[in-house]
Amino acid sequence: MAKLPKMMPPTVAEMYHQIKKAASPWQRDHLGCSGLGDDCERKIWYSWRWWRPPEFDGRILRLFRRGEIEENWLITDLLAAGTTVSEGPEPGKQWRASALGGHMGGSMDGALLGLKEAPKTWHCAEFKTHNKKSFDDLEKKRVRKAKPMHYAQMQLYCHLFGLRRWAYFAVCKDDDRIYYERGEYDQFYAGELMERARRIVEASEPPAKVSERADYYQCRWCHHLDACQTEAIGPVKTCRSCQHGKPVIEGQGGQWICGLGGQPLSGEEQRKGCAKYEQMGRSSLPLFGG
Repeated sequence: MAKLPKMMPPTVAEMYHQIKKAASPWQRDHLGCSGLGDDCERKIWYSWRWWRPPEFDGRILRLFRRGEIEENWLITDLLAAGTTVSEGPEPGKQWRASALGGHMGGSMDGALLGLKEAPKTWHCAEFKTHNKKSFDDLEKKRVRKAKPMHYAQMQLYCHLFGLRRWAYFAVCKDDDRIYYERGEYDQFYAGELMERARRIVEASEPPAKVSERADYYQCRWCHHLDACQTEAIGPVKTCRSCQHGKPVIEGQGGQWICGLGGQPLSGEEQRKGCAKYEQMGRSSLPLFGG
């Protein structure tokens, strides 16, 4: 006799449901520094253009939240170790930076002064959590090879905030080990990332794929797989995926306009779209959600 599937207790299911219900909107207004180190430029572009919503359940969203909680613990422990931690320009505000007319940017976890290895130098700080397998790989390869997206993120923050050093702290969720690595700002690499960001923001067509194979290891788990590789489904109907939606690079505040009449588009208007919607790229693809 086949075993009955294990049922999730209703209370836990409701907890996960409420976590998902309270989650922030999936459409991020700006192109984040945290994603610009991804190998696939098309994946970054799809996210920037709000192509498809990510499919995170309540458990995964709770896992993301744990990283935010761990950040507070790391700051507490750094302060106890005599390190100055600046989380933002004033209480309750993070260090935020933007570029390309406000279309690209991010929030730094903090700036550190008084690290024992270089007590007089300010460092860009990045705090992460890892499972044991990922943590062991990080210890073996170091952050640039093990977590290239994290490395790119720190280089961009150094560039945008004018810092010359970075400090990476990672916690193993299995046994609470702390990994710590310091490094220098790489002006050339940061410049390449900034050019990549401009290329993605200005692109009116999907960039090249990281692979033409749907079974490629970086493609198999991508939530854009169907739209990118199999063309089985198209984008959500928004101004971002419409050929008339245009980012204003020369302005401020991440402005968008409609190419049909030149009128500015609010965030709400971009999410809603309109009856004159025309999909970017391959217009023959079906629409998802509209």
